[in-house]
Amino acid sequence: MKKAFWLAGATVLALAQPASAGDSIKIGFVSTFSGPTAVIGNDMRNSFELALDHLGRKMGGKPVEVLYEDDGQKPDVGKQKTEKLIQSDKVDFIVGYIWSNVLLASLKTAVDSKTFLITSNAGPSQLAGELCSPYVFSTSWQNDQTPQAVGTYMNQKGVKSVFLIGPNYAAGKDMLAGVKSTFKGQVVGEEYTVWPSQLDFSAELTKAKNSKAESIFVFYPGAAGVQFLNQYAQAGLKGQIPLYTAFTIDELSLPLQKDNAIGVPGAQQWVNDLPFPENKKFVEDYRKKYTGLRPTFYGAQSYDAANLINSAVVAVKGDTSKKDEMKAEMEKANFKSVRGPFKYGNNHIPIQNFYLQDVVKDADGQLSLKTVATIVKDDQDRFHDKCPMKK
Repeated sequence: MKKAFWLAGATVLALAQPASAGDSIKIGFVSTFSGPTAVIGNDMRNSFELALDHLGRKMGGKPVEVLYEDDGQKPDVGKQKTEKLIQSDKVDFIVGYIWSNVLLASLKTAVDSKTFLITSNAGPSQLAGELCSPYVFSTSWQNDQTPQAVGTYMNQKGVKSVFLIGPNYAAGKDMLAGVKSTFKGQVVGEEYTVWPSQLDFSAELTKAKNSKAESIFVFYPGAAGVQFLNQYAQAGLKGQIPLYTAFTIDELSLPLQKDNAIGVPGAQQWVNDLPFPENKKFVEDYRKKYTGLRPTFYGAQSYDAANLINSAVVAVKGDTSKKDEMKAEMEKANFKSVRGPFKYGNNHIPIQNFYLQDVVKDADGQLSLKTVATIVKDDQDRFHDKCPMKK
């Protein structure tokens, strides 16, 4: 069943129809469209395509051409695909990037060429700080922010100690650092695992149990999150040591995690039931267009990326040579976001709310995520003061 689910999520969609040279807005989209994490990239693509549908597949009166490139979850491949899109395809914008290490490898190419890059997921700390750029915007978050919200919630729950587990790459390090920056209790252990190949977490779970920690915090996206949560339950720890997560449970993983996900809280800046009209339309139309699938935060952020780009292109009436004017317009965050109103910090990272999410069964008996409470309001990342750009 697991294999069927991931493969079903990897269905390839047709690309946007190209327009005549010089008469279109060209957008490159770099994400993972192969392997076990392709389901994430496909959700991002699905949502970006839906946003284009809602825009009439035009921006500033010009048709939109999207070139999708598969990074294979590898930094060197992502860098090559970014170079191709900028140097050969001459795109006006680049969007996407799930993985922080892939984004960091690709960043210099975009910045040096003054091509606007909108990351719709990855949020490495360097990007918010010393590597911030006038040409780089985020429609997601800085990596530390979501786990920081989890740490704050753990304080509210009176948790006294925690054992941290995450993957050994840029985002994993940021995530665990984020928890440590807000959690007021004791961190009794910290384990980093081989990424992305390691899917057996029995040794780490044993260490967590033996540490006598009151709780476990874990960050594992995609297939690794499915494996971790199921192994946590199989080890009999669910009733013994409470688990807190970031990005481990989402609408893509729930069909595989099933009841193991119930009662495991997490944090996010977007949940499918947020009450904003734009969000209701996004979720409803996504489920209509992609039967049997639910959008995730990955998709919501990619949907917002399309609308952010549109706001810039409309402001310059389709003349994408006016980079200063487009930058100024994007800095306003002057579009209807599915997360509701937010604003940009000086480093082009959103200042936004983070919500407590929980797993429930909906009216159809299907597992879904529900907004429980607002953990933090108007949260700004902790690296913005390292960014040389001024607000």
